[in-house]
Amino acid sequence: MLLAKPPAPLSTGWWFDVFGTGNRNHNRPDQDREMSASNPTDSLKDASPSPTAASAVMKTYGRADLAFVEGEGSWLITEDGERYLDCASGIAVNTLGHSHPALVAALRDQAGKLWHTSNLYRIPGQETVAGKLAGLTGLDQVYFCNSGAEANESAVKIARRAAHERGETDRMTILCATGSFHGRTLGMLAATDKPANRTGFGPMPDGFEHVPFGNLNALRDRLGPHVAAIMIEPVQGEGGARDAQDEYLRGVRAAADEFGALVIADEVQSGIGRTGTLFAYQTACIRPDIIAVAKGLGGGFPVGAVIASAEVGNAMTPGTHGSTFAGNPLAMAVAEVVLDELAAPGFLADVRRRADIMVAALRKVASRHAGKVVEVRGRGFLCGVRLADDVAAGDVVAALREVKVLTAPAAENTVRFLPPLTISEEEIGLAVSRFDDVLARFGEAGDDS
Repeated sequence: MLLAKPPAPLSTGWWFDVFGTGNRNHNRPDQDREMSASNPTDSLKDASPSPTAASAVMKTYGRADLAFVEGEGSWLITEDGERYLDCASGIAVNTLGHSHPALVAALRDQAGKLWHTSNLYRIPGQETVAGKLAGLTGLDQVYFCNSGAEANESAVKIARRAAHERGETDRMTILCATGSFHGRTLGMLAATDKPANRTGFGPMPDGFEHVPFGNLNALRDRLGPHVAAIMIEPVQGEGGARDAQDEYLRGVRAAADEFGALVIADEVQSGIGRTGTLFAYQTACIRPDIIAVAKGLGGGFPVGAVIASAEVGNAMTPGTHGSTFAGNPLAMAVAEVVLDELAAPGFLADVRRRADIMVAALRKVASRHAGKVVEVRGRGFLCGVRLADDVAAGDVVAALREVKVLTAPAAENTVRFLPPLTISEEEIGLAVSRFDDVLARFGEAGDDS
């Protein structure tokens, strides 16, 4: 038996000719020196940090001039040691507060073992977390991703694919609500009801329509054989902490069933215990077909997920969707801890109890400043204070930051309170007291003083 001709040495192979790793002129030191001198990457070895390094960050956020170097429970700490009470929790992200011991331990343990393998192989942590999410929702399958926008994009793809696999190829429209926010990717800009966000990014993808939030009659009028899914936030976060109300959610579910559409619950901000139940839709006693979740799922570590019924999820087959970093071992380690902590006996009941304390205290403040506050709204620790037009929410958020309380603005001139679910009663009292003091500094509506 004759052996095949052995392959050429690696140094003379095509790969090296193309990419230069094994240049055939490697015995010419003069050429090597010439190439090294002209290689811009060589200068990186001697580069010093630019004194204007901050300016290299693309200005996609209007950032406050604050930098935190440490977190502890409900508190963030600057390099100067100043402590800020965090009632924004990274915009509803730090579910268990900062540096939660169980989260830190899980992340450290996993980091010492394995970070990444890719979804070309089984990832046991995914199987564990997916099983927990399926068991907690009554749904069947989970797709992992890295953010809320990714989760919502994936949910839309899954809904459309499910219609396609049923042979309903014209059923591609996604009905969204006015005031909605589903992310800043190109697709989710089309789903989000905020025209200002779309300026300069058109044309928008087709297939998204908006109906008045909370108006069931208007929703039913737009339903038909072209609608693949209704996409709804049970509590709008960026939209101003607006609660869809359980009766409306039940009506959405019934209307979707009548017209053959799916229901996508965008629980990116309202989910993972933020409203006092694991998901906000659960108080309505309905079952969505698809749930998008992110933010709080990782307790501060980037992770997102889409949870779907088997009927819907089975439409996705190898190659229909994917993400390189999705469901990596680090993300799964922390997500498992978050879910276990929320599932601990009495945890969510205590969240509801403390959230009620915060809402009641905010309503007392609202009554003392009736000319400045329109209403307190939202649910649980997704709470908003809508201010009178003459009291700008952005100014109040900035004033609260001056007294070392962090909150977040939202639409409809609303200040959002999104504390960690672990915030104490004492910390709630401190935050509300400082909010009361800040409002007192603003003149009555219509008063410039």
